[in-house]
Amino acid sequence: MNEVAVIGAGSWGTALAMVLADNDKRVRLWGHKNEQIKEINENHTNEKYLKNVILPQNIIGYTHLKSALAGIDVMILAVPTKAIREVLKQIIQIECIPSTIVHVSKGIEPDTHLRITEMIEEELGNERKKDVVVLSGPSHAEEVSLRHPTTVTVSSKNMKAAELVQDLFMNQHFRVYTNPDTIGVEIGGALKNIIALAAGITDGLGYGDNAKAALITRGLAEIARLGTKMGANPLTFSGLTGIGDLIVTCTSVHSRNWRAGNMLGKGHKLEEVLESMGMVVEGVRTTKAAYQLAKKYEVKMPITEALYAVLFSNVEAKEAVDLLMARVKTQEMEDLFNILEKKV
Repeated sequence: MNEVAVIGAGSWGTALAMVLADNDKRVRLWGHKNEQIKEINENHTNEKYLKNVILPQNIIGYTHLKSALAGIDVMILAVPTKAIREVLKQIIQIECIPSTIVHVSKGIEPDTHLRITEMIEEELGNERKKDVVVLSGPSHAEEVSLRHPTTVTVSSKNMKAAELVQDLFMNQHFRVYTNPDTIGVEIGGALKNIIALAAGITDGLGYGDNAKAALITRGLAEIARLGTKMGANPLTFSGLTGIGDLIVTCTSVHSRNWRAGNMLGKGHKLEEVLESMGMVVEGVRTTKAAYQLAKKYEVKMPITEALYAVLFSNVEAKEAVDLLMARVKTQEMEDLFNILEKKV
């Protein structure tokens, strides 16, 4: 396994390619923009996504999927949630499907309510069944590319495949744990983007650290409430893909979801925010999906509902926060008791 393909040359795909390159792997980094791939191969940079970062020489850019995947056993799928089906359809068409697919995006598909693992399995079908592994956790691409200490989790239905991916990525800067709870890992990674958007809004409104602490804490309760109803282990949400991912995404200026929320809190319209970001804000689509899931599973998710109203019903951000604060009183530990009772 000396060669690995990374499909998606955005910030996260490029940062992960660097981790693999540091581990002496020859990395094929695929992107669909000719100028970007030319820059990667000639200048060893990807300035739009990772400024002032020099890429290792053993990262080679590709624009043709078939060439990027020929003879490859492990593929890292690093494209936005909304592009996953389109890219997989292209891969199926060229008949170059690696035996192990590692997805590193964080989202849920609106309307179908499918997790990314389920989307991949649906596209491949039983006749093309492969090992699907999710890699998730508190990890900003900007810091990974600078080789700052980072810890993540990998999960799969086939834990041997998860351990293979653990060995592939692990080094002195990038520590990888395994977790058999694929549902919890994916739900935690996806839904934290909703809370990060909300945290950005409260910061944009100037509400300070008290409000942010409340959002993170109560946001975790929402994530655990829905995740457990969907079959996740509640303990997963106390780990890297739960509270860990929440902390980093809700408090860092590197977080595009926080930045988008911050602009919304300052009065910018959603269309304006998304246009100015230049990168996908996964939390917007995930808010719609989580709102639908809350209705489906009859789960209370007041923060998600408030954010949905801001994003899709033109409710002012301040009004949504005020409505949250005026909710009927409740017992803080009620959620925990209910979750544990169902699991005992």
